[in-house]
Amino acid sequence: MLMNDYRSPWLTPELDTFRETTRRFWHGELLPHVDRWEKQGYIDREVWHRLGHLGLLLADVPAAYGGGGGDYRHLASLIEVSATAGFGLGFGPHYIVAQYLLAYASEAQKQRWLPKLASGEMVASIAMSEPGAGSDLAALRTTARREGEHYVINGAKTFNTNGHHADLILIAAKTDPAKGARGVSLIVAETKELPGFRRGRLLDKIGLKAQDTLELFFDDMRVPAENLVGGAEGLGFGQMMEQLPYERTTIAIRAVASTERALALTLDHVKTRQLFGNPLLKMQNTRFEMSEMKTQASLARVFIDQCIQWQLEGRLDAPTAAMAKLWSTENECQTIDRCLQLFGGYGFMREFPIARMYVDSRAQRIYGGANEVMKEIIARQL
Repeated sequence: MLMNDYRSPWLTPELDTFRETTRRFWHGELLPHVDRWEKQGYIDREVWHRLGHLGLLLADVPAAYGGGGGDYRHLASLIEVSATAGFGLGFGPHYIVAQYLLAYASEAQKQRWLPKLASGEMVASIAMSEPGAGSDLAALRTTARREGEHYVINGAKTFNTNGHHADLILIAAKTDPAKGARGVSLIVAETKELPGFRRGRLLDKIGLKAQDTLELFFDDMRVPAENLVGGAEGLGFGQMMEQLPYERTTIAIRAVASTERALALTLDHVKTRQLFGNPLLKMQNTRFEMSEMKTQASLARVFIDQCIQWQLEGRLDAPTAAMAKLWSTENECQTIDRCLQLFGGYGFMREFPIARMYVDSRAQRIYGGANEVMKEIIARQL
């Protein structure tokens, strides 16, 4: 079989229909507003309601909790459509919070929060990273002290996607600072009229401009003790380690789809761009560049498809997810850089999609755990 005829083995006719519906929505109702959203620094709140109405917010969450009733393939499809449209909405943290709740929340907590996340009534953010801690989740300084029927939370979080709209925040905090990583717990905060909760400034990123990213501050913020996730304190670090492969694979999926889109855009360009009287694709350097990039993109596609299958089967482990995230995002950034070069000066103009992809892709090697951390995770299993 030729690689040009390759079709991801996890795709089905039902998923093809789902992807096409999603694609029409992305291109018809979202893409026309991206420039405005990038200028204001966040998408309109109405987008969340529209996504919820169409069943696109929690596609891999059971219908019993208001979700789409699909599985990881539906999420993968959403991510790929978003990547090929050329911009992201920031729905990743929304899905990730839902997965934490699905895996560890009590039945009452699931019934309380998941339907609202599925409908768009609530927007979710996950508060892990802190100033000075970076990817070291064991070094968290945010504390949650039990006082009667409440936790009193103090600390600061940064790089919080969806922070502008967030109604529900999953907070990683130390309920027992003396125990280090074993003293970390996950606690949900509902932000509406919550004393002690403050949103900081919109962070000025070089890319992903339409995704709101904020600092969040907790000053003696009182949250009901029943909002503890998992039923006991000290489980948070283990919960995060178990769920990070889910997140890292979604990053890898986006990286592969973004790489494929960059190649498609560049191939169209080099076929029509004239240089010395011939299409740029006639130049040997161009042909060699495109050949190498196509080969690397094909390898990434087959690997991530296998990871999706393992995720569906519940067999994807942390080192393999780290490999997927490491390889796919490094290749994404390298490929887009090489593609931009083939566009010449036009590649440096933001009106060309490859320019937006260049700045947007850079964060892929950082969030979800920096790629240097991925190497350490892989090395521990050698």
